[in-house]
Amino acid sequence: MTRLHIVGFRACVGILLPLLIATTEPATIAQNNDSMLYVVTYVDVRLNSLTQGAALVKRYREAVLSEKGSPSVNVVQEIGRPNRFVIIEIWKDDASFEAHEKAPQTAQFRSALQAIHNSPYDQRVHRGLSIDPRALALSPNTIAVVTHVDVPPPLAAETEVLLKRSAEDSRKDEGSVRYDIFQQTAPRTNHFTVFAVWKDRQSFDSHEMKPSVRQYREALAPLLGAPYDERLYRPGN
Repeated sequence: MTRLHIVGFRACVGILLPLLIATTEPATIAQNNDSMLYVVTYVDVRLNSLTQGAALVKRYREAVLSEKGSPSVNVVQEIGRPNRFVIIEIWKDDASFEAHEKAPQTAQFRSALQAIHNSPYDQRVHRGLSIDPRALALSPNTIAVVTHVDVPPPLAAETEVLLKRSAEDSRKDEGSVRYDIFQQTAPRTNHFTVFAVWKDRQSFDSHEMKPSVRQYREALAPLLGAPYDERLYRPGN
């Protein structure tokens, strides 16, 4: 984002806020279940298509919620770069997800997105490695954190242990709303997505200051095959 777009962005975000903080009922994400699929899709629209992109993502979310086999779908919007969204979908099994992939509304969404995208959408399909049993309730003040962890394949098992331990510790922190670890399906089982939600920015900042967080990252750093990619989001749609 260049400085030339800052004023326009602020105006667009002001227009979109009522739309983006309007969420439906809290979504309950199931306990670990080998048949469940957790699909994380990164959407990046052009700067001058922010309003159109937000509306498109909202319609897609509503369409997914109407399908059989989707217990939950949530959308978050990147802080500081509001033209970027992440869609987190949960499907009860492979068959439900495959039906969704073939559905006309899915093809329509991707076709419309292609016309305004800044970069192609990035869809990653996962199994649950460590799934939080708590219901997910998003509010305007919550902070969502989406982190991609990539390690060389031989180090995947060691990384699983670290990620699970981090999830267990983080869920105990004050202000923790949710903390999930997803592991991509074969053959990319060395790629993980961490989806965390905090009550507010203060809760997130307090978590970041804990010695256990630094210890976790220091242990993880030698295993990484790519930079530790952590980004902050607000609830969307």
